Amino acid sequence: MVVYLIYGSSALAMAAAGYFANSVRKVKVVGDTPEQEAKFKEISGAISEGAMAFLSREYQYVGVFAILFAAFMAFTLDHSSTTHINEGIYSALAFLIGAGTSSLSAFLGMKIATLGNVRTTIRAKKGLSEAFDVAFQSGAVMGFALIGLAVFGLITMCLVYGSFIVEHEILMELVAGFGLGGSAVALFGRVGGGIYTKAADVGADLVGKVEHGIPEDDPRNPAVIADNVGDNVGDIAGMGADLFGSCAEATCAALVIGATSAAITGSTFALYYPIIISAVGIPISLLTIFFAKLKADAKSAEPVLKNQLLISTVLMTIAMVIITKLWMVESFVINGLTITSNNVLTSLLAGLWSGLLIGYITEFYTSHAYRPVREVSEASKTGAATNIIYGLALGYKSSVIPVIAVTITVYISWMSAGMYGIAIAALGMISTIGIGLTIDAYGPVSDNAGGIAEMAELGKEVRDRTDLLDAAGNTTAAIGKGFAIGSAVLTALALFAAFLVSADMATLDLLSPLVFSGLLIGGVLPFLFTAQTMKGVGIAANAMIEEVRRQFREKPGILKGTEKPNHRRCVEISTSAAIKQMIAPGLLVMLTPLAVGYLFGVEALAGLLAGSLVTGLVMALASSNSGGAWDNAKKYIEAGALGGKGSEAHKAAVVGDTVGDPFKDTSGPSINILMKLMAILSLVFAPFFVANGGILVSLLTP
Repeated sequence: MVVYLIYGSSALAMAAAGYFANSVRKVKVVGDTPEQEAKFKEISGAISEGAMAFLSREYQYVGVFAILFAAFMAFTLDHSSTTHINEGIYSALAFLIGAGTSSLSAFLGMKIATLGNVRTTIRAKKGLSEAFDVAFQSGAVMGFALIGLAVFGLITMCLVYGSFIVEHEILMELVAGFGLGGSAVALFGRVGGGIYTKAADVGADLVGKVEHGIPEDDPRNPAVIADNVGDNVGDIAGMGADLFGSCAEATCAALVIGATSAAITGSTFALYYPIIISAVGIPISLLTIFFAKLKADAKSAEPVLKNQLLISTVLMTIAMVIITKLWMVESFVINGLTITSNNVLTSLLAGLWSGLLIGYITEFYTSHAYRPVREVSEASKTGAATNIIYGLALGYKSSVIPVIAVTITVYISWMSAGMYGIAIAALGMISTIGIGLTIDAYGPVSDNAGGIAEMAELGKEVRDRTDLLDAAGNTTAAIGKGFAIGSAVLTALALFAAFLVSADMATLDLLSPLVFSGLLIGGVLPFLFTAQTMKGVGIAANAMIEEVRRQFREKPGILKGTEKPNHRRCVEISTSAAIKQMIAPGLLVMLTPLAVGYLFGVEALAGLLAGSLVTGLVMALASSNSGGAWDNAKKYIEAGALGGKGSEAHKAAVVGDTVGDPFKDTSGPSINILMKLMAILSLVFAPFFVANGGILVSLLTP
């Protein structure tokens, strides 16, 4: 019965994604005149072409990497002499399937988003609520397609491998390769997409808005198409792959830990309980969408979007209380700790509600409706330097309460259900991922709609409507990033716990030289990773700025409106730079745990993972929130405060926003994947490290 439930939920998710996609496609791309209609199709076609071209080219490189790494896994993880199967081959196959599934979900979300942006613009000519419906449905395609594919892939891997692998612990360790594949693709998608979008955004803002004083998304700006393309590849494909990885990895961690209990493996419902959590979240998310209605006279879409998170959390709480009471075994033992079904439920609810709290705290620090962002706006009156100083201070301060929330969640879940409780808490936080990703993907679609309205010269009334949608999207995007960071930490901690189980390490001695050294190295990794991604954006942005300046200089008719800018060249620059600059950060994350585990052993690797978690959480939160605050401080001034557009405060805020762009859309979100990917990589390779790791320590030990 449980298998049918999971497959049924997966089918429901895919059907919902198909329904919403069809609803978006039904909106006809028509204009008031043939010229306007042609312009709609030209602009949206250029954005779609650029987005899909980047994704195709990026995944060509990622595909080659995936095949090579799968071959490495097949060779390295072969323990057929003890288990009578080639574990390496099955882990490698799971890795490739996870990578392919993650790539597919990114493509699906990207495709419908580039169809939905122009249709949102067209509906904005009628009214705000009509435009909101299209943008929200476009985001829902990504939300439901992703979770549907994740649940389908996980249960299928368990059933297929379980048909010939009797040992549950080995089975779940092999299935963990699925999560590793999804996370590996997410790394390159997040970093590459983030570098692409911010190179274009910084180039468009600094040259267009600051140097020449032309509006945002002005069709005369050569980088404007690349900027709109970047919104999709960074915030839709990148975020989608990120949360796909979180779902797959947290589930794999719970499956690996749960498989060590005879009581859990003896019950199909209990064994697949981690997958059931995500499966139940699908109908809950679908039910929540019925409450996503914007009134015709509404002044903002923000309250409706925020209520989606609250409603889904309440409904999920009710559903999981019932499901856990009915299907979870009454009690079981893991590592000598007796755990009851109530303990499991407590862990799940702790993760679920702390995720909501982190979202609301993120909103407080990144929305210009509240004092923190307005202080950043006020600081802009004295220049860009004070704007940046205030933004940095806001980011550091904003990390305190979310860290406390994560700490309390970890304590409650650990005391309730040990390592298994942490994994369940991570799943609880992302159990409503269908809604979370829907409102996150809504943002880039609305942003693109505003750009198309500006480029098609639709007038102030339409642009005002799309700006209202975009303003709500900015806040919900910040909430989504905070939500993703919190879930990433719990997921990474769950994977860390699963790694300790797999490596047969009951305790970790912090005074051990190997462990403490690993802590220090792990602590500095997020900083090195951030340096690489930030510099990558800087290098790509430099090339973009020079190109935009060149076009303005060599073709003075562009600013006069008598010559057309070369948008395609800017798209090519962002694409090439992003692919080139994503390699070094990617290799850092993939190779570091392999090198440390092989050379220094599992103790040093455990220290490395713990250190990266501690500093990675704070740095990810501070970076994302500083960037979000800088963005909305600029939006607050553009709405008419402190002199409005063109004022000295506005110019300073634009500079702050360009500094914040790589913080919130490249480095901050990418640290999520650094934490998760290193943890699941360590989990998958744990048997190899136990058998062969620490060769350098052995050589140096007398």
